[in-house]
Amino acid sequence: MIIIANGALVTPEGLRRGDIALDGGRIVEVAARIEPGPSDTVEDATGCWVLPGLIDAHTHLQCWTGMDWTADSFETGTRAAACGGTTTIVDYATADRGVTMDEALAEWHRRADGACTANYGFHMAIAEWGDDSPGQMRRMREAGVSSFKTYLAYDHLRLTDAETLRCLEAVRELDAVLCVHCENGDVVDELQRAVLARGITGPEGHPLSRPAEAEADAVSRLLYLASIAGARVNVVHLSTELGLEAVRAARARGQRGVFVETCPQYLTLDDTRYLEEGDDGFAGAKYVMSPPLRKPSDVRALRAAVLAGEVDSIATDHCSFNLHGQKDRGRGDFTRIPNGGPGIEHRPAVMATAFEGLLGPVELARLMSEGPARVFGMWPRKGRLAPGADADVCVWDPRARWTISAATQQQAVDYTPYEGMEAHGRAHLVYVGGVLAARDGAPTGARPGTYVSR
Repeated sequence: MIIIANGALVTPEGLRRGDIALDGGRIVEVAARIEPGPSDTVEDATGCWVLPGLIDAHTHLQCWTGMDWTADSFETGTRAAACGGTTTIVDYATADRGVTMDEALAEWHRRADGACTANYGFHMAIAEWGDDSPGQMRRMREAGVSSFKTYLAYDHLRLTDAETLRCLEAVRELDAVLCVHCENGDVVDELQRAVLARGITGPEGHPLSRPAEAEADAVSRLLYLASIAGARVNVVHLSTELGLEAVRAARARGQRGVFVETCPQYLTLDDTRYLEEGDDGFAGAKYVMSPPLRKPSDVRALRAAVLAGEVDSIATDHCSFNLHGQKDRGRGDFTRIPNGGPGIEHRPAVMATAFEGLLGPVELARLMSEGPARVFGMWPRKGRLAPGADADVCVWDPRARWTISAATQQQAVDYTPYEGMEAHGRAHLVYVGGVLAARDGAPTGARPGTYVSR
Protein backbone atom coordinates (compact mmCIF):
# COMPACT_ATOMS: atom_id res chain seq x y z
CA MET A 1 0.00 0.00 0.00
CA ILE A 2 1.17 3.55 -0.76
CA ILE A 3 0.35 6.25 1.78
CA ILE A 4 0.58 9.92 0.78
CA ALA A 5 0.90 11.65 4.12
CA ASN A 6 0.55 15.18 5.53
CA GLY A 7 -0.76 16.82 2.36
CA ALA A 8 -3.54 19.32 1.80
CA LEU A 9 -6.26 17.11 0.29
CA VAL A 10 -8.18 18.95 -2.43
CA THR A 11 -11.91 18.21 -2.31
CA PRO A 12 -14.91 20.07 -3.78
CA GLU A 13 -15.75 21.24 -0.26
CA GLY A 14 -12.29 22.69 0.29
CA LEU A 15 -8.85 21.78 1.58
CA ARG A 16 -8.25 19.53 4.54
CA ARG A 17 -5.09 18.15 6.05
CA GLY A 18 -4.88 14.40 5.83
CA ASP A 19 -3.50 11.17 4.40
CA ILE A 20 -4.59 9.07 1.46
CA ALA A 21 -3.87 5.38 0.83
CA LEU A 22 -3.58 3.70 -2.58
CA ASP A 23 -3.79 -0.04 -3.15
CA GLY A 24 -4.79 -2.30 -6.02
CA GLY A 25 -5.34 0.60 -8.40
CA ARG A 26 -7.86 2.28 -6.11
CA ILE A 27 -7.96 4.82 -3.33
CA VAL A 28 -8.70 2.67 -0.30
CA GLU A 29 -8.70 5.18 2.54
CA VAL A 30 -8.81 8.92 3.16
CA ALA A 31 -8.31 9.99 6.75
CA ALA A 32 -6.72 12.56 9.03
CA ARG A 33 -4.03 10.01 9.84
CA ILE A 34 -3.30 6.57 8.36
CA GLU A 35 -0.88 4.37 10.29
CA PRO A 36 1.52 2.61 7.88
CA GLY A 37 2.21 -1.08 8.07
CA PRO A 38 5.67 -2.60 7.79
CA SER A 39 5.38 -3.15 4.05
CA ASP A 40 3.75 0.16 3.17
CA THR A 41 5.47 2.97 1.24
CA VAL A 42 5.01 6.44 2.72
CA GLU A 43 5.47 9.64 0.71
CA ASP A 44 5.56 12.86 2.70
CA ALA A 45 3.41 15.54 1.02
CA THR A 46 3.99 18.28 3.57
CA GLY A 47 3.46 21.66 1.92
CA CYS A 48 1.84 20.09 -1.15
CA TRP A 49 -1.67 19.94 -2.55
CA VAL A 50 -2.97 16.43 -3.15
CA LEU A 51 -5.17 16.68 -6.23
CA PRO A 52 -7.29 14.08 -7.99
CA GLY A 53 -5.44 13.10 -11.15
CA LEU A 54 -5.84 15.81 -13.79
CA ILE A 55 -7.75 15.09 -17.00
CA ASP A 56 -7.07 16.57 -20.44
CA ALA A 57 -10.19 15.82 -22.46
CA HIS A 58 -9.00 17.27 -25.80
CA THR A 59 -5.90 15.82 -27.42
CA HIS A 60 -4.74 14.74 -30.88
CA LEU A 61 -1.91 12.21 -30.57
CA GLN A 62 -0.35 10.10 -33.33
CA CYS A 63 -2.84 11.60 -35.73
CA TRP A 64 -2.89 12.38 -39.45
CA THR A 65 -4.57 15.77 -39.82
CA GLY A 66 -4.78 15.96 -43.61
CA MET A 67 -1.42 17.73 -43.86
CA ASP A 68 0.97 15.69 -41.73
CA TRP A 69 1.31 13.36 -38.76
CA THR A 70 1.44 15.01 -35.37
CA ALA A 71 4.85 15.06 -33.73
CA ASP A 72 3.69 13.34 -30.54
CA SER A 73 2.78 9.67 -30.44
CA PHE A 74 0.67 8.16 -27.68
CA GLU A 75 3.92 7.10 -26.03
CA THR A 76 5.53 10.55 -25.98
CA GLY A 77 2.30 12.49 -25.49
CA THR A 78 1.02 10.57 -22.48
CA ARG A 79 4.50 10.54 -20.94
CA ALA A 80 4.59 14.33 -21.24
CA ALA A 81 1.07 14.57 -19.85
CA ALA A 82 1.96 12.54 -16.77
CA CYS A 83 5.11 14.56 -16.15
CA GLY A 84 2.93 17.67 -15.97
CA GLY A 85 0.35 16.14 -13.62
CA THR A 86 -2.24 14.81 -16.06
CA THR A 87 -3.22 11.19 -15.41
CA THR A 88 -5.95 10.75 -18.06
CA ILE A 89 -6.41 12.05 -21.59
CA VAL A 90 -9.37 11.74 -23.92
CA ASP A 91 -8.12 11.68 -27.50
CA TYR A 92 -10.09 12.21 -30.71
CA ALA A 93 -10.32 9.02 -32.71
CA THR A 94 -11.46 10.07 -36.17
CA ALA A 95 -13.62 8.18 -38.64
CA ASP A 96 -12.44 9.86 -41.83
CA ARG A 97 -14.62 9.68 -44.90
CA GLY A 98 -14.77 6.11 -46.14
CA VAL A 99 -13.80 4.75 -42.69
CA THR A 100 -16.31 3.28 -40.25
CA MET A 101 -16.32 4.26 -36.60
CA ASP A 102 -15.57 0.63 -35.71
CA GLU A 103 -12.47 0.71 -37.91
CA ALA A 104 -11.36 4.05 -36.45
CA LEU A 105 -11.77 2.88 -32.86
CA ALA A 106 -9.79 -0.29 -33.58
CA GLU A 107 -7.01 1.78 -35.18
CA TRP A 108 -6.77 4.18 -32.23
CA HIS A 109 -6.60 1.24 -29.84
CA ARG A 110 -3.80 -0.20 -31.96
CA ARG A 111 -1.89 3.07 -31.63
CA ALA A 112 -2.46 3.53 -27.90
CA ASP A 113 -2.77 0.14 -26.21
CA GLY A 114 0.36 -0.76 -24.28
CA ALA A 115 2.14 2.51 -25.11
CA CYS A 116 0.69 4.95 -22.59
CA THR A 117 1.96 6.40 -19.34
CA ALA A 118 -1.34 8.18 -18.63
CA ASN A 119 -4.77 6.61 -18.93
CA TYR A 120 -6.62 7.20 -22.18
CA GLY A 121 -10.16 7.30 -23.49
CA PHE A 122 -11.52 8.22 -26.89
CA HIS A 123 -14.10 10.55 -28.35
CA MET A 124 -15.25 9.53 -31.83
CA ALA A 125 -15.05 12.22 -34.52
CA ILE A 126 -17.51 11.76 -37.38
CA ALA A 127 -16.51 13.10 -40.80
CA GLU A 128 -19.46 11.81 -42.83
CA TRP A 129 -23.05 10.88 -42.14
CA GLY A 130 -24.97 7.90 -43.49
CA ASP A 131 -28.02 5.80 -42.72
CA ASP A 132 -25.90 3.43 -40.64
CA SER A 133 -24.23 6.17 -38.57
CA PRO A 134 -26.65 5.90 -35.60
CA GLY A 135 -25.96 2.15 -35.43
CA GLN A 136 -22.23 2.75 -35.48
CA MET A 137 -22.62 5.32 -32.71
CA ARG A 138 -24.52 2.80 -30.61
CA ARG A 139 -21.67 0.33 -30.98
CA MET A 140 -19.24 3.05 -29.91
CA ARG A 141 -21.38 3.69 -26.83
CA GLU A 142 -21.23 -0.01 -25.98
CA ALA A 143 -17.43 0.13 -26.36
CA GLY A 144 -17.14 2.88 -23.75
CA VAL A 145 -17.14 5.93 -26.04
CA SER A 146 -19.70 8.30 -24.53
CA SER A 147 -18.84 11.40 -26.55
CA PHE A 148 -18.61 12.24 -30.22
CA LYS A 149 -17.29 15.12 -32.30
CA THR A 150 -18.33 16.92 -35.44
CA TYR A 151 -16.90 19.91 -37.27
CA LEU A 152 -18.51 23.00 -38.74
CA ALA A 153 -15.26 23.84 -40.56
CA TYR A 154 -12.64 21.96 -42.64
CA ASP A 155 -13.96 20.70 -45.96
CA HIS A 156 -12.73 17.13 -45.42
CA LEU A 157 -14.34 16.84 -41.99
CA ARG A 158 -17.44 18.99 -41.67
CA LEU A 159 -21.05 17.91 -41.71
CA THR A 160 -23.95 19.96 -43.04
CA ASP A 161 -26.38 21.51 -40.58
CA ALA A 162 -28.95 18.84 -41.46
CA GLU A 163 -26.44 16.07 -40.81
CA THR A 164 -25.38 17.75 -37.57
CA LEU A 165 -29.01 17.81 -36.47
CA ARG A 166 -29.41 14.11 -37.17
CA CYS A 167 -26.20 13.42 -35.28
CA LEU A 168 -27.47 15.44 -32.33
CA GLU A 169 -30.69 13.41 -32.30
CA ALA A 170 -28.63 10.20 -32.15
CA VAL A 171 -26.52 11.70 -29.37
CA ARG A 172 -29.68 12.46 -27.38
CA GLU A 173 -30.92 8.88 -27.76
CA LEU A 174 -27.58 7.52 -26.53
CA ASP A 175 -27.36 9.96 -23.59
CA ALA A 176 -24.01 11.00 -25.00
CA VAL A 177 -22.30 14.38 -25.52
CA LEU A 178 -21.41 15.97 -28.86
CA CYS A 179 -18.21 18.03 -28.97
CA VAL A 180 -18.19 20.51 -31.85
CA HIS A 181 -15.48 22.55 -33.56
CA CYS A 182 -17.32 25.83 -34.03
CA GLU A 183 -16.17 27.90 -37.00
CA ASN A 184 -18.17 28.79 -40.11
CA GLY A 185 -16.26 26.79 -42.72
CA ASP A 186 -17.65 28.63 -45.74
CA VAL A 187 -16.61 31.98 -44.26
CA VAL A 188 -13.13 30.69 -43.43
CA ASP A 189 -12.63 29.29 -46.95
CA GLU A 190 -13.69 32.57 -48.54
CA LEU A 191 -11.56 34.73 -46.25
CA GLN A 192 -8.51 32.55 -46.80
CA ARG A 193 -8.82 33.21 -50.55
CA ALA A 194 -9.36 36.91 -49.95
CA VAL A 195 -6.40 37.31 -47.56
CA LEU A 196 -4.03 35.49 -49.90
CA ALA A 197 -5.29 37.62 -52.80
CA ARG A 198 -4.22 40.71 -50.82
CA GLY A 199 -0.67 39.34 -50.77
CA ILE A 200 -0.72 38.38 -47.10
CA THR A 201 0.94 34.96 -47.07
CA GLY A 202 2.68 34.76 -43.66
CA PRO A 203 1.35 33.49 -40.33
CA GLU A 204 -0.33 36.86 -39.70
CA GLY A 205 -2.85 35.92 -42.37
CA HIS A 206 -4.17 33.04 -40.27
CA PRO A 207 -6.16 35.09 -37.70
CA LEU A 208 -7.34 37.47 -40.43
CA SER A 209 -9.01 34.56 -42.19
CA ARG A 210 -10.72 33.19 -39.06
CA PRO A 211 -12.40 36.17 -37.36
CA ALA A 212 -14.30 36.03 -34.09
CA GLU A 213 -17.58 36.33 -35.98
CA ALA A 214 -16.92 32.99 -37.71
CA GLU A 215 -16.69 31.30 -34.32
CA ALA A 216 -19.67 33.09 -32.81
CA ASP A 217 -21.88 32.27 -35.81
CA ALA A 218 -21.05 28.57 -35.50
CA VAL A 219 -21.47 28.49 -31.71
CA SER A 220 -24.89 30.12 -32.00
CA ARG A 221 -25.93 27.79 -34.81
CA LEU A 222 -24.81 24.71 -32.91
CA LEU A 223 -26.67 25.70 -29.78
CA TYR A 224 -29.93 26.30 -31.65
CA LEU A 225 -29.54 22.90 -33.34
CA ALA A 226 -28.85 21.28 -29.98
CA SER A 227 -31.97 22.94 -28.57
CA ILE A 228 -34.07 21.51 -31.40
CA ALA A 229 -32.63 18.03 -30.82
CA GLY A 230 -32.61 18.20 -27.02
CA ALA A 231 -29.00 17.05 -26.94
CA ARG A 232 -26.03 17.84 -24.71
CA VAL A 233 -23.12 19.60 -26.38
CA ASN A 234 -19.60 20.67 -25.47
CA VAL A 235 -18.29 23.78 -27.23
CA VAL A 236 -14.63 22.94 -27.60
CA HIS A 237 -11.71 25.39 -27.47
CA LEU A 238 -13.88 28.52 -27.05
CA SER A 239 -11.65 31.46 -27.98
CA THR A 240 -13.72 34.64 -28.32
CA GLU A 241 -15.91 37.00 -26.35
CA LEU A 242 -18.48 36.85 -29.16
CA GLY A 243 -18.63 33.06 -28.89
CA LEU A 244 -18.98 33.37 -25.12
CA GLU A 245 -21.91 35.73 -25.60
CA ALA A 246 -23.64 33.10 -27.76
CA VAL A 247 -23.21 30.57 -24.95
CA ARG A 248 -24.57 33.02 -22.42
CA ALA A 249 -27.59 33.70 -24.62
CA ALA A 250 -28.42 29.98 -24.82
CA ARG A 251 -28.06 29.54 -21.08
CA ALA A 252 -30.20 32.63 -20.49
CA ARG A 253 -32.92 31.02 -22.63
CA GLY A 254 -32.89 28.13 -20.19
CA GLN A 255 -31.07 25.70 -22.46
CA ARG A 256 -29.55 22.86 -20.47
CA GLY A 257 -26.64 20.61 -21.34
CA VAL A 258 -24.44 23.39 -22.72
CA PHE A 259 -20.83 22.76 -21.68
CA VAL A 260 -17.86 25.01 -22.41
CA GLU A 261 -14.20 24.14 -22.79
CA THR A 262 -11.40 26.60 -23.32
CA CYS A 263 -7.61 26.20 -23.41
CA PRO A 264 -4.61 27.80 -21.69
CA GLN A 265 -3.46 29.44 -24.94
CA TYR A 266 -6.69 31.45 -25.18
CA LEU A 267 -6.30 32.56 -21.57
CA THR A 268 -2.67 33.67 -21.77
CA LEU A 269 -1.62 34.50 -25.36
CA ASP A 270 -2.98 36.93 -27.97
CA ASP A 271 -2.74 37.58 -31.70
CA THR A 272 0.37 39.76 -31.45
CA ARG A 273 2.28 36.45 -31.40
CA TYR A 274 1.74 36.07 -35.14
CA LEU A 275 4.15 38.95 -35.69
CA GLU A 276 6.84 37.35 -33.53
CA GLU A 277 10.29 37.79 -35.01
CA GLY A 278 12.83 35.03 -35.54
CA ASP A 279 13.18 32.08 -37.91
CA ASP A 280 13.32 34.50 -40.85
CA GLY A 281 10.01 36.06 -39.89
CA PHE A 282 8.26 32.69 -39.58
CA ALA A 283 8.23 32.28 -35.79
CA GLY A 284 4.55 33.22 -35.79
CA ALA A 285 3.82 29.83 -37.37
CA LYS A 286 4.23 28.31 -33.90
CA TYR A 287 0.85 29.80 -33.03
CA VAL A 288 -1.05 28.71 -36.14
CA MET A 289 -3.85 26.71 -34.57
CA SER A 290 -7.58 26.77 -35.09
CA PRO A 291 -9.20 28.73 -33.71
CA PRO A 292 -6.33 31.23 -33.73
CA LEU A 293 -5.08 33.30 -30.84
CA ARG A 294 -7.39 36.26 -30.35
CA LYS A 295 -7.42 39.90 -29.27
CA PRO A 296 -6.37 40.92 -25.75
CA SER A 297 -10.02 41.81 -25.09
CA ASP A 298 -11.01 38.21 -25.83
CA VAL A 299 -8.35 36.95 -23.42
CA ARG A 300 -9.73 39.23 -20.70
CA ALA A 301 -13.32 38.13 -21.35
CA LEU A 302 -12.48 34.42 -21.21
CA ARG A 303 -10.41 34.84 -18.07
CA ALA A 304 -13.35 36.59 -16.45
CA ALA A 305 -15.65 33.74 -17.54
CA VAL A 306 -13.28 31.20 -15.97
CA LEU A 307 -13.29 33.13 -12.71
CA ALA A 308 -17.09 33.43 -12.81
CA GLY A 309 -17.54 29.66 -13.15
CA GLU A 310 -18.93 29.81 -16.69
CA VAL A 311 -16.31 27.41 -18.08
CA ASP A 312 -16.69 23.69 -17.38
CA SER A 313 -13.23 22.45 -18.30
CA ILE A 314 -9.76 23.50 -19.38
CA ALA A 315 -8.18 21.24 -22.02
CA THR A 316 -5.25 21.72 -24.38
CA ASP A 317 -6.27 20.74 -27.92
CA HIS A 318 -2.72 19.38 -27.99
CA CYS A 319 -1.87 18.85 -31.67
CA SER A 320 1.89 19.20 -32.00
CA PHE A 321 3.92 19.88 -35.13
CA ASN A 322 7.58 20.82 -35.29
CA LEU A 323 8.29 24.35 -36.45
CA HIS A 324 11.25 23.07 -38.47
CA GLY A 325 10.31 20.41 -40.99
CA GLN A 326 6.55 20.61 -40.56
CA LYS A 327 5.11 24.08 -39.96
CA ASP A 328 7.77 25.76 -42.08
CA ARG A 329 6.45 23.95 -45.16
CA GLY A 330 3.81 26.69 -45.17
CA ARG A 331 6.24 29.48 -46.05
CA GLY A 332 4.59 31.59 -48.69
CA ASP A 333 1.07 30.28 -47.94
CA PHE A 334 -0.26 30.32 -44.38
CA THR A 335 -3.07 27.92 -45.33
CA ARG A 336 -0.43 25.19 -45.74
CA ILE A 337 0.91 25.53 -42.20
CA PRO A 338 -0.24 22.47 -40.19
CA ASN A 339 -2.73 23.69 -37.60
CA GLY A 340 -2.06 22.94 -33.96
CA GLY A 341 0.21 23.50 -31.01
CA PRO A 342 1.66 21.62 -28.04
CA GLY A 343 0.42 21.97 -24.48
CA ILE A 344 -0.30 18.56 -22.94
CA GLU A 345 2.68 18.80 -20.56
CA HIS A 346 2.38 22.39 -19.40
CA ARG A 347 -1.38 22.96 -18.95
CA PRO A 348 -1.38 22.57 -15.14
CA ALA A 349 1.67 24.78 -14.60
CA VAL A 350 0.46 27.46 -17.02
CA MET A 351 -2.97 27.59 -15.37
CA ALA A 352 -1.57 27.63 -11.83
CA THR A 353 0.85 30.40 -12.78
CA ALA A 354 -1.44 32.53 -14.94
CA PHE A 355 -4.20 32.45 -12.32
CA GLU A 356 -2.04 32.61 -9.22
CA GLY A 357 -3.97 34.40 -6.49
CA LEU A 358 -7.18 34.10 -8.51
CA LEU A 359 -7.79 30.34 -8.68
CA GLY A 360 -6.89 28.14 -5.76
CA PRO A 361 -6.37 24.38 -5.79
CA VAL A 362 -10.09 23.64 -5.43
CA GLU A 363 -10.93 25.70 -8.51
CA LEU A 364 -8.02 24.26 -10.49
CA ALA A 365 -9.19 20.75 -9.64
CA ARG A 366 -12.71 21.59 -10.77
CA LEU A 367 -11.53 22.88 -14.14
CA MET A 368 -8.90 20.24 -14.85
CA SER A 369 -10.23 17.12 -13.11
CA GLU A 370 -13.74 17.11 -11.67
CA GLY A 371 -15.29 19.11 -14.55
CA PRO A 372 -14.08 16.90 -17.40
CA ALA A 373 -14.76 13.76 -15.33
CA ARG A 374 -18.40 14.80 -14.93
CA VAL A 375 -18.95 16.02 -18.49
CA PHE A 376 -17.37 12.97 -20.11
CA GLY A 377 -18.71 10.09 -18.05
CA MET A 378 -15.75 9.33 -15.78
CA TRP A 379 -17.26 10.50 -12.49
CA PRO A 380 -17.15 9.18 -9.76
CA ARG A 381 -14.28 6.82 -10.70
CA LYS A 382 -12.13 9.81 -11.61
CA GLY A 383 -12.01 13.45 -10.63
CA ARG A 384 -12.23 12.99 -6.84
CA LEU A 385 -10.27 11.80 -3.84
CA ALA A 386 -12.50 9.20 -2.20
CA PRO A 387 -12.39 5.54 -1.26
CA GLY A 388 -13.22 3.43 -4.30
CA ALA A 389 -12.08 6.01 -6.84
CA ASP A 390 -9.22 5.21 -9.19
CA ALA A 391 -5.76 5.74 -7.71
CA ASP A 392 -4.95 8.63 -10.05
CA VAL A 393 -3.34 11.31 -7.90
CA CYS A 394 -1.24 14.41 -8.50
CA VAL A 395 0.80 15.70 -5.57
CA TRP A 396 1.40 19.33 -6.48
CA ASP A 397 4.13 21.47 -4.95
CA PRO A 398 2.99 25.11 -5.13
CA ARG A 399 6.39 26.30 -3.88
CA ALA A 400 8.35 24.96 -6.87
CA ARG A 401 9.82 27.47 -9.29
CA TRP A 402 11.08 26.44 -12.72
CA THR A 403 11.24 27.72 -16.29
CA ILE A 404 9.23 26.19 -19.11
CA SER A 405 11.50 25.42 -22.04
CA ALA A 406 11.52 23.21 -25.11
CA ALA A 407 15.03 22.15 -24.14
CA THR A 408 13.77 20.33 -21.05
CA GLN A 409 10.24 19.26 -22.04
CA GLN A 410 9.05 15.71 -22.63
CA GLN A 411 6.80 16.72 -25.56
CA ALA A 412 8.36 15.44 -28.80
CA VAL A 413 8.28 18.82 -30.52
CA ASP A 414 10.89 21.52 -31.09
CA TYR A 415 9.15 24.41 -29.33
CA THR A 416 6.64 25.37 -26.67
CA PRO A 417 4.39 28.45 -26.91
CA TYR A 418 5.23 29.12 -23.25
CA GLU A 419 9.01 29.29 -23.73
CA GLY A 420 10.67 31.21 -20.88
CA MET A 421 7.63 31.36 -18.57
CA GLU A 422 8.62 31.08 -14.92
CA ALA A 423 6.18 28.49 -13.63
CA HIS A 424 4.90 28.70 -10.07
CA GLY A 425 4.15 25.16 -8.96
CA ARG A 426 4.96 21.72 -10.30
CA ALA A 427 3.69 18.16 -10.17
CA HIS A 428 5.89 16.55 -7.51
CA LEU A 429 4.47 13.00 -7.60
CA VAL A 430 2.06 11.63 -10.20
CA TYR A 431 0.33 8.30 -9.71
CA VAL A 432 -1.56 6.56 -12.50
CA GLY A 433 -3.60 3.62 -11.24
CA GLY A 434 -1.49 3.63 -8.08
CA VAL A 435 1.80 3.43 -10.00
CA LEU A 436 4.31 6.28 -9.70
CA ALA A 437 4.57 7.56 -13.28
CA ALA A 438 6.49 10.82 -12.78
CA ARG A 439 8.44 12.68 -10.14
CA ASP A 440 9.29 16.40 -10.33
CA GLY A 441 8.64 16.61 -14.06
CA ALA A 442 10.63 13.50 -14.99
CA PRO A 443 9.17 10.13 -16.00
CA THR A 444 9.86 7.01 -13.95
CA GLY A 445 9.70 4.81 -17.05
CA ALA A 446 6.51 3.06 -15.99
CA ARG A 447 3.66 2.78 -18.51
CA PRO A 448 0.63 2.11 -16.33
CA GLY A 449 -1.91 3.82 -18.61
CA THR A 450 -5.05 1.81 -19.37
CA TYR A 451 -8.13 2.35 -21.52
CA VAL A 452 -10.92 4.27 -19.82
CA SER A 453 -14.35 2.96 -20.79
CA ARG A 454 -16.77 5.80 -20.17
